[in-house]
Amino acid sequence: MTADPTPPPPLPASVTVVSHPVLEHWMTEMRDRDTPSHRFRAAMAIAGALLAYEATRDLATTDAPLETPLERCVGRRLAQHLTVLPILRAGLGLADRLLECIPGAHMGHLGMFRDEASLEPVSYYEKLPTHIGSGPVLLVDPMLATGGSAAAGFSLLHERGCQDVRMVCLVASPEGLAALEKAHPGARVFTAAVDRGLDDNGYIRPGLGDAGDRVFGTTG
Repeated sequence: MTADPTPPPPLPASVTVVSHPVLEHWMTEMRDRDTPSHRFRAAMAIAGALLAYEATRDLATTDAPLETPLERCVGRRLAQHLTVLPILRAGLGLADRLLECIPGAHMGHLGMFRDEASLEPVSYYEKLPTHIGSGPVLLVDPMLATGGSAAAGFSLLHERGCQDVRMVCLVASPEGLAALEKAHPGARVFTAAVDRGLDDNGYIRPGLGDAGDRVFGTTG
């Protein structure tokens, strides 16, 4: 009798896997190797908007008195400016739609690449809004694989005084989530899927391939 496969490790309590049929549809579109670059970009933008909806669900708001065409009422507006921080370059595929969805959001840029030998992140560029620590930050990267870039991003933001950092990604691996939790206990992550795991080269399986190459129509 074949033994049951080893069950996946439990996810940290701070990880939210967003479940929605429309999001699942667009994730399937991105996973398909035959999806061309322009459709991949469109699918990523829509998926990013759906993830941002959940990632910002508990943002603070303040009363906003106003006049409708019919009468006076009180609405709600965001109480703080939020920063969208994509990890270059693949994170740009998610960032633009997030900026459209979140009123008054600022955007920074964080350049990192993965050393293919050590699988460790290497930082090459950083441009952050001056007052990034005054409000929530969405750290954006389509793939949370080994967790190295995510952990480095959290470390940088904490050093800059950021108290509310939320990771938004399309696909995460159990190994990457465990590594991020070890480096930054309680780190909040919002993802559309937690896949089976990493291969020997540190790529998520089944994953969706190299998100940066597929977004921009380049080759690895």
